[in-house]
Amino acid sequence: MEFTPKWIAWEITRRCNLKCVHCRSSSTLEVDGHPDFSLTEAKRVIDDIVSYASPVVVLSGGEPLLRDDVFDIAKYGTEKGLRMCLATNGALVTEATCVGIKDSGIRMVSLSLDGATAEVHDDFRNQPGAFAGMINAAKLFKANNIPFLINSSFTVRNKDSIPEVYKLAKSLGATAWYMFMIVPTGRGEDIMEELVPQAMYDELLEWHYEMEKNEDDILVRPTCAPSYYRLVLEKKKAHGDDFVRRELKFSTGAGKGCLAGQVISLIDVDGNVLPCSYFPLSAGNVREQTFKDIWESSKLFQDMRDFKAYKGRCGKCEYVNVCGGCRARAYAMTGDYMEAEPFCNYNPRGYKDK
Repeated sequence: MEFTPKWIAWEITRRCNLKCVHCRSSSTLEVDGHPDFSLTEAKRVIDDIVSYASPVVVLSGGEPLLRDDVFDIAKYGTEKGLRMCLATNGALVTEATCVGIKDSGIRMVSLSLDGATAEVHDDFRNQPGAFAGMINAAKLFKANNIPFLINSSFTVRNKDSIPEVYKLAKSLGATAWYMFMIVPTGRGEDIMEELVPQAMYDELLEWHYEMEKNEDDILVRPTCAPSYYRLVLEKKKAHGDDFVRRELKFSTGAGKGCLAGQVISLIDVDGNVLPCSYFPLSAGNVREQTFKDIWESSKLFQDMRDFKAYKGRCGKCEYVNVCGGCRARAYAMTGDYMEAEPFCNYNPRGYKDK
């Protein structure tokens, strides 16, 4: 597999107008020790990235629309040849926002939807009116021909609404819908007891598989659920599909489970480069090293790319190249990012627990 950075989430602020129960960065409206960097530094980071690679860059947060210069950052990235995207909760989106998105060259916007009703979504987001704001944003994007996708995070608190959330995302005109199985980092650690249990986790992946087979109008993918790609491979093998490996695109990572530190990463507001949005360990800092040096030389990234060194069932699994297990979930729940995926119940051929 080629380990080329293809997608970078960039936390341009840790400030946020919501206080979501699962927030990976525990964002609040106050700066809280993690101030925004300057536009000058933002341009320096972009220059550093484009000197090495040309990934998709997603301006994230917190809530990136709280920065007055968010579209200046996006425009600079666009001018440097990057595919710039924006991740927002939608509550602050206005007609002026849509103008800024189009003028700055932002190619795609992601919105968050965690319930099919205000009651469920607003409870998850800890803010009355969050649902109405998100729906308004989706309608504004649709009216202004701005492509958007929808991310939905689930715990036992809102898992019953999954089918209706999917239907709503589709009806709003989203180009894609991603079902996130949350990883307990940040505020997510406080709702550990709400994590979807293993048996239910498998049921949801089975539901997603059956739904995806019949879905032609919108791209759908489970996220932070690497076991899904093992499940898909098993299903296709059972039906004698000899195009499995081609369809899953092993070499590009397009149909692979955990991509953290392999083709994706996150740069946080302090300049730390993390393997993904839910992995709190830093591989290095772009204020001290080049992004290239971090990507190619950090021990953390090298470890995560050494599939044979994975521990437990993951290290012995014949599906490790297509699944990999969630490294962030392994770290959050065991303290060791090389340990086996805690939510996978598959036993590799010939493997026995010690």
